[in-house]
Amino acid sequence: MKPSRRAQQGVALVELALIIPLLLLLTFITTEFGRAMYEYNAVVKSTRDAVRYMSVQTPGTKITEARNLVVYGNTAGTGSPLARGLSLSNVPAGTCCTWQSAGAAPIITTVTIRVSGYTFHSMFPSVMGVVFADANGNIAFSDITASMRAPS
Repeated sequence: MKPSRRAQQGVALVELALIIPLLLLLTFITTEFGRAMYEYNAVVKSTRDAVRYMSVQTPGTKITEARNLVVYGNTAGTGSPLARGLSLSNVPAGTCCTWQSAGAAPIITTVTIRVSGYTFHSMFPSVMGVVFADANGNIAFSDITASMRAPS
């Protein structure tokens, strides 16, 4: 006996109802992972830009401008931060920019900029009981550093 067309449609609806939660979960996880990678890359790029800027400055100068470049993408410190949750406190003035000299004839000077304590804030802390990160939906990244040789 062949099932009727109406019964076939009912089975398809039940199958859809069973699979939609899994598809939604995969969609939200993919979206949040993509957002986390985008924000991480934005912070890494701004850190590289700041260390490039500092490599042509006199050691010990322009630290405020470099911190602004990391957080806001410009030396004036105007506008909104490049990534949600990124602030000047993630680039502390005392430890953000370090210069090191090594070697002899020629002495090689390098500058390093460090971003510490940056946390990605997920829009969805959990979906259908699956927690993305901590209980608040935050993912703490490890320190982000960039180093560059300063011209002699």
